[in-house]
Amino acid sequence: MREKYVLLVEDNPDDEELTIVALQENNIGNPVVVVRDGAEALDYLLGTETPHNLPVVVLLDLKLPKISGLEVLRRLRDHERTKFLPVVVLTSSREEEDRIQSYSLGANSYVRKPVDFGQFIEAVKQLGLYWLVWNEPPPQK
Repeated sequence: MREKYVLLVEDNPDDEELTIVALQENNIGNPVVVVRDGAEALDYLLGTETPHNLPVVVLLDLKLPKISGLEVLRRLRDHERTKFLPVVVLTSSREEEDRIQSYSLGANSYVRKPVDFGQFIEAVKQLGLYWLVWNEPPPQK
């Protein structure tokens, strides 16, 4: 059985910490691997050192250094190994074009980061429960 872990692609240390705390406060104890830019995300998922075990879900910020979140998403969907990997765009962007492009490129969900701490905790709780408990991930190739 594969280990159910989350890949968090987030360049903001405060948002990284909030996401991890929110998961822990909601008793979602799955491991969280953090990468801090788009290039690191692609290297982690597609590079030569890629683990055999893909994450059960990727929480992807859009505004990333080096390679944008949208480009990361495009490349993941173009690759045979990751084309069905669940990707949740977790962003502060309120731009309609970002939402349209995210879904056009194959995002499984688009969630705006709430500004309010309590709402953020609840949003991450719901994401964690759905993707780590209820959702059946695609088989790995």
